Amino acid sequence: MRTADVVRRLVGSAVEPHGITVQQYNVLRILRGAGCDGLPTLEIAQRMIEQTPGITRLIDRLQTKRLVQRQRGATDRRCIFCRITTEGTQLLAGLDVPVRNATDAAFHAVNKKQLAQLVESLDRLRQSIQRITTKEE
Repeated sequence: MRTADVVRRLVGSAVEPHGITVQQYNVLRILRGAGCDGLPTLEIAQRMIEQTPGITRLIDRLQTKRLVQRQRGATDRRCIFCRITTEGTQLLAGLDVPVRNATDAAFHAVNKKQLAQLVESLDRLRQSIQRITTKEE
C-alpha cells in the first residue's frame, strides 16, 4: 500500500499541475479507450484503478472543466453515457509523455522480467482477494 501511494503521488505530480487529480486522469484514460461510444457511468466506476463511491461527483467536475460530456441513453433514459471531449483528448495527449516519464522513473530499478513477475504476482493477489470477498457476500 505504501508503494502504491508513492507511485500515485509521483503520477499526481505529473497530472495535478494541469488542473486534474489522479482519479480524474484515470476517468479520462478510460473514456479515451472507450472511443466515440463512451461508457455508462457505472462501467467507468468498475474500470477505475482506485475504486471511488463518488463517481458522479468526479464526472461532474470533469464536465465542469469541459473534459467530458454526458448524454442520456436513447433506449434507457436512466443510463447516462459519458464521452471524452476534444479538450479532454488534447489534455491527455499532453500528459502522455509526462506520465510515462513519471512511471518510468518509478520503476527504473526494476528490469522487464522483474516487472512482469511483479505484475503477475499482483494480479494473482487481486484475484485471490476478489474470490475471498465474493464468498463473504
